[in-house]
Amino acid sequence: MLPEQFITAYELALASQQWKNVEPLMHANACVTFSTGTVHKGIEAIKQAYEKNFSHIKNERYSVTNVHWVTQNNETAVYLFNFHWQGIINGEQAAGSGKGTAVIIFEDEKWKLIAEHLGA
Repeated sequence: MLPEQFITAYELALASQQWKNVEPLMHANACVTFSTGTVHKGIEAIKQAYEKNFSHIKNERYSVTNVHWVTQNNETAVYLFNFHWQGIINGEQAAGSGKGTAVIIFEDEKWKLIAEHLGA
């Protein structure tokens, strides 16, 4: 898998709203900051946060656009992006968007997210 393919795999995994599909793309020591400002450190904290979102936001669609690669090599890649999500919360249509930064590393023959920061 190339770093560019990681982004597509991550979008598809999130769209499944199943942690079992997201987990293989996450590094055990990952740190994720949501656009709300909440920080989730380590795979267990991230799992809890993602599963909460999956149960709270029904039929969520998440997309990444305007990817800008800051750096790429055989071990590390950093990219900036725009994100957009939409879904149903408490029976009402909801949506949000913002900008993000992600760091992925190549480990165990695959790319894994080690840091992601989402902002407004």
